[in-house]
Amino acid sequence: MKLVNLKNVAAVSAIGLFGLVGNAAAQNQNEEYREWQRAQRQAQEEYRDYQRSGKRKDYRDWQQAQRRAQQEQREYQRSTRGRYNNGYGRTNVNRGVYRVNRNGTYYETNQRGAELLRQAVNSGYQQGYRQGQNDRRYSRSGGYYNNNVYTTGTYGYQSYVDRNQYQYYFQQGFQRGYEDGVNSRTQYGYRSGSSYNILGNVLSTILNLTQQ
Repeated sequence: MKLVNLKNVAAVSAIGLFGLVGNAAAQNQNEEYREWQRAQRQAQEEYRDYQRSGKRKDYRDWQQAQRRAQQEQREYQRSTRGRYNNGYGRTNVNRGVYRVNRNGTYYETNQRGAELLRQAVNSGYQQGYRQGQNDRRYSRSGGYYNNNVYTTGTYGYQSYVDRNQYQYYFQQGFQRGYEDGVNSRTQYGYRSGSSYNILGNVLSTILNLTQQ
């Protein structure tokens, strides 16, 4: 009887330990995401300063802030991979409830679903920017409405969220990316190496995501 009790205690302790580690990983991931957003906002502010002044110093400040934003993005992506790929992280993939406010209607999803919706917006922005650039380069005036990638809206889709949800947020990102690309600007995003990503504050406004 004592042996059985000891086994039970050990099992409960192990579960509690995994829960604590999982919660710590989730907190770390959320903090990395907030740091990425802050760095993005700072980079955008430095870019606006450079646009206003045209000074070499402001250009250097912008480049430095941009590099920091890219580093924070890599840190966040590493924390996400660790969350889903470690030995016990998979058991916690459904831990944490997020509420998504879409046009006044609330939906719930888990940590992985929330990450996929963020990716939907950013992927949409990237694809839209590329299409806008091409339309500008070749003087096409069809807009994004007739673009196959936009109308399908499932580029990068995974079944952790509803397809219609993913499509909606992908298209929201695509619209803004297209507007930036066709006008050769970065109102809604920023340049990261050879690609473009949506700004964290714009993404947050589109997604309107809160953790419960």
